[in-house]
Amino acid sequence: MKLGSESSPLRTEDTVPGRNTELVIITYVFAGLFLLLAGYLIWFQIFRRPAVKKNVYNTREEVTTDRVIRGAILSRDGTRIAYTDVDYTGNEVRVYPYANIFSHTVGYATNGRSGLEASLNSILMNSHSSLLDQIQNAYDNKKVQGDNVIVTLDPKLQQAAYYALGDRRGAVVVMEPDSGKILAMVSKPDFDPNTIAWDWEQLTGNENSTNLLNRATQGLYPPGSTFKILTTLAYMRQNPENFESFLYNCQGSLYRDEVNITCYDGHVHGEQTLDTAFANSCNTAYATIGLSLDKAAFRKMTEKFFFNRQLPGDIPHQSSVFALDRNSSEAECMTTAIGQGDTLVTPLHMAMITSAIANGGIMMKPMLVSSVETYEGAMVEERKPSIAGQLMTVDEAQALNGMMEKVVKEGTAQALSWNSYSVAGKTGSAEYDTGEYRGTHSWFVGYSNVEDPDIALAVIAEDGGTGSETAVPIAQQIFDAYYYS
Repeated sequence: MKLGSESSPLRTEDTVPGRNTELVIITYVFAGLFLLLAGYLIWFQIFRRPAVKKNVYNTREEVTTDRVIRGAILSRDGTRIAYTDVDYTGNEVRVYPYANIFSHTVGYATNGRSGLEASLNSILMNSHSSLLDQIQNAYDNKKVQGDNVIVTLDPKLQQAAYYALGDRRGAVVVMEPDSGKILAMVSKPDFDPNTIAWDWEQLTGNENSTNLLNRATQGLYPPGSTFKILTTLAYMRQNPENFESFLYNCQGSLYRDEVNITCYDGHVHGEQTLDTAFANSCNTAYATIGLSLDKAAFRKMTEKFFFNRQLPGDIPHQSSVFALDRNSSEAECMTTAIGQGDTLVTPLHMAMITSAIANGGIMMKPMLVSSVETYEGAMVEERKPSIAGQLMTVDEAQALNGMMEKVVKEGTAQALSWNSYSVAGKTGSAEYDTGEYRGTHSWFVGYSNVEDPDIALAVIAEDGGTGSETAVPIAQQIFDAYYYS
């Protein structure tokens, strides 16, 4: 007999179609479940993992503190502004060499966390040191060193801003217009993060204490006349053919809808063009402009500038407020146009708006972190500047730039005109009345080296009076530190 000469009889079950169908269905079900699981894991890693790592119920940090020494925070020039040391008892302590100077921006890591210590916690408590180091440390029962974060802050400018603000309550933000990198961020009153545990009851026990509040990002203030930058832009857009022919005869006051708008100290400016009204910060001229604006279009424009919504970037902050709407009264139109009424803004936001003008209409996302490195200096992550949006045309930015230059050359910020560097800016005197307290905050926003701007800043000094009286001298010290020290 030849092998294979006759067909082998088939088993009955091999010819049952239903059995094959069941196997195919089961195979597809398991394949589908596997794809769903893989998809979920990918989605979790990309979208949910950062939030889960920061969640207060996540106990992963309790594990990492047993094996990782918290990484250092370094300034842009490599100076340590926060690092972990060991005290005489052998316990790890967080050290802040500059004490109060970086307090709000860098934050603290004792009695909870704030500032960069909070937002960068998962990075500082992670380690990308070499595998050999990690194995050796594990063998020696030693902790590995966490990654270091290099931030954009400049110690020279940070100290200049800190000392320029002096004993006043307020805030300063300094940034590069073309990158969004924050070079200095100061808020006062402040605190010493080195002694936060000992000072905690004093800092938190008094309901009137605001030392822990970062006014640069969380403080909401009436912008005063600095807001005339946006009122001017709205007028230009709504009157594209004839805004340059604007003329107004200032008599020192304007009464409408039971509200009397006055120029500072009752000053009568006389005939004003748009340029001179801006340079002289003529309130009555701008109140008239406010009455002429389409309210819906004005609101829509400010919201494109990130009012009533979150600012771009990942810096925790309060959202600025623009309250004018279709139903607003004439009085509200006038007060809004001069940066009063219910309009509120953070110093960070004003610095970003000013930077956009300096940068040809392009607003950059504000950034505080440049890169992440291992303790040995090997690159882990590098962050690049990114654009928030083209909020103005180049022509609009140039027109505003020209007006802001005139403020310095002929207007309310002439004290800044006698320098080797050029400055464009806008002063502001923002009145407030809480019922219990009333006063005037001093503002200045501007940038230096007008042809090719180097730095932009926003300064607010609470109860500092006019912008030229207090905020301008503070800005002068910061600009001087950048160019002369």
